[in-house]
Amino acid sequence: MGLSFTPRLRPGVMAGEITISIRVWQSPRVKVGSVSYLGAGRVVVTAIREIDWDDITPSLARESGFEDVEDLLKVAKHGSGEKVYLVAFEYRPDQDALFSPD
Repeated sequence: MGLSFTPRLRPGVMAGEITISIRVWQSPRVKVGSVSYLGAGRVVVTAIREIDWDDITPSLARESGFEDVEDLLKVAKHGSGEKVYLVAFEYRPDQDALFSPD
């Protein structure tokens, strides 16, 4: 299944400014090493752990690209999931897309 990002977060992810995501799932949908493609590169999951609802702070919401907790939950909470996961990732640009042949 991989990680997908709402369109407004994609530039921050690709710039390396957003490196974590909060997900509300029934069970993990990714594992360490999972790869998702985004733009001219890929997102690689580097860590995942279950956290408590109380761990979702305004600071964590901003770090994951949202204005506040309410904004984050509008995107993260959908479906019947009740467990909260903190997913760390890194964006790896496709080197071939960065350098064109002379």
